[in-house]
Amino acid sequence: MMKVAVFASGGGSNFGALLARKATGDLHVEFSVLISNNSTAGACDRARAAGIPVVHLPPGRYSDPALYLRELSDVLARFRVELIVLAGYMKKLPPEIVRAFYNRIVNIHPGLLPAFGGAGMYGHHVHDAVIAYGAKVSGITVHFVDEEYDHGPVVLQETLKVLDADTPQTLAARVLELEHAHYWRAVDAIAQQRLSIQGRRVTGNV
Repeated sequence: MMKVAVFASGGGSNFGALLARKATGDLHVEFSVLISNNSTAGACDRARAAGIPVVHLPPGRYSDPALYLRELSDVLARFRVELIVLAGYMKKLPPEIVRAFYNRIVNIHPGLLPAFGGAGMYGHHVHDAVIAYGAKVSGITVHFVDEEYDHGPVVLQETLKVLDADTPQTLAARVLELEHAHYWRAVDAIAQQRLSIQGRRVTGNV
């Protein structure tokens, strides 16, 4: 099975959903390591409970970015990581890592790209923008990561209607349900090598 590193900064509910699919046999990966910039993140507790090694690696601890890059590269090599899965990770990966794992880093965004993405568009900011714009549809986007925020080739999108009574909070809750229901499908398709990538176009069975 493909060896996966999960990067997370918070509670890790998406990581929990992936672990649940792994437990049922739907998701065919090996979670080799959980990497977090936050030592108190709930995602770390989820990993430890599942017997997955946890590495606390905050970029801000390093005065020289090259030292952080070397440490991160060493961790990924030590655990023989083949695929990086971002699950609520609030730091931008070094461009050298992005290039080394090109089309092998996947992220889930709580909105439809490219309309509601870019620098600063994360978490509640996405849902605030969707409601403020008056959009009638929102959803999730799973995409490969490149050097720009929310820019890499799209693997999967799922939509839902924005209800007239929706607030950013109610919309966020329903979008999170979509994330939990579908992120594993994209990760499994990548791990099983069911996808083909030509430029920005991703085809295959997700």
